[in-house]
Amino acid sequence: MTKDIVKKKVRDILDGYLEVNNHRKTSERYAILDAVYDIGGHFSLDELGAELEARNFRVSRATLYNTMRLFIELRLVVRHRFIGQTKYEACYANEDHIHQICTVCGKVTEIESSKIADAIKETKLHRFRKDGFSLYIYGICSRCQAAISRQRNKLLTQKQDKNSQKSK
Repeated sequence: MTKDIVKKKVRDILDGYLEVNNHRKTSERYAILDAVYDIGGHFSLDELGAELEARNFRVSRATLYNTMRLFIELRLVVRHRFIGQTKYEACYANEDHIHQICTVCGKVTEIESSKIADAIKETKLHRFRKDGFSLYIYGICSRCQAAISRQRNKLLTQKQDKNSQKSK
């Protein structure tokens, strides 16, 4: 699905909800929705606020929180609680995905695995309708592994140097 089609569909969902519930169709809600679907990937509320400011559209923090709560309820946005941080992500037409999370630097990377996705889709759940999934895999990224190895080697070298000086 193209980005324009997705944005049209999410706007239609928001329109329908606001009309049925007699809520106002505010420019803030639509500006936030457009920014969310333009960002692509994970973002914090601060990053979303900065994106809106870059578009010369200022909204209060309360408006951001309340609007994101509405979008989560409508399943237009998903909230992730990664290590020590809350991130959001547009989720229409992107319900199933897997995240790798580095426990050292906090970097989050999305990966694809048809085997895992198929296994979850095949899983029968008791009295529960599955809409999608997010899977979190925690570990250490290659950059942090290399940094840890360098630090360990440096400490070993220093220890060996001290031992060789003592033996002289």
